[in-house]
Amino acid sequence: MAEAGTLHDAFLDELRDTYDAEKQLTKALPKMAKAATSPDLRAAFEQHLEETRGHVERLEQVFDSLDEQARGKRCEGIAGIIEEGTSAMDEDMDEATMDARLIAAGQRAEHYEMAVYGTLVAWARDMGHSDAERLLQDTLDEEKAADEKLTSLAEGGINHAAAEAAHGSQDEALARGTRGRRMPSRRMAASTANARRTRR
Repeated sequence: MAEAGTLHDAFLDELRDTYDAEKQLTKALPKMAKAATSPDLRAAFEQHLEETRGHVERLEQVFDSLDEQARGKRCEGIAGIIEEGTSAMDEDMDEATMDARLIAAGQRAEHYEMAVYGTLVAWARDMGHSDAERLLQDTLDEEKAADEKLTSLAEGGINHAAAEAAHGSQDEALARGTRGRRMPSRRMAASTANARRTRR
């Protein structure tokens, strides 16, 4: 009978999963930055790309502190999030809506990573891996800051601009629908009124 895995084994497994996730994000973030039309949003993605490269290096330090080789394991969770974001970038949308969708995709990734790093920090603390805990906490703090930055950009005007564009489109469609219906002429209205009086 195989020996049961321990929390340390689970910790290493999560580290490898996260290591792969960060590497996937270093490839996805440049595409998101390029797709962004807001200069501030583009700058936020570019800044987080540099931070993400640092996260990869920190994870390598974590592996080193545990006397383990730094290697990844395919992270299907982040792969799915990236795939959703990529499909959104392929859609034909107005600029503000595209930026709003990019923020949504970015925050999905951030929330996923915040959950993972929160768990890794707790496990490292409970197992007494103080160096690993410190390094992982630094990354968790940066992930939270990146998420807050995206929220600030969304609430600072991008979501409002997208909503204005959506309402404008609806108003135009309503106006086109009204113009498409033939309104009764005054002569037709008068004829209808005379017919009613005749029937009386």
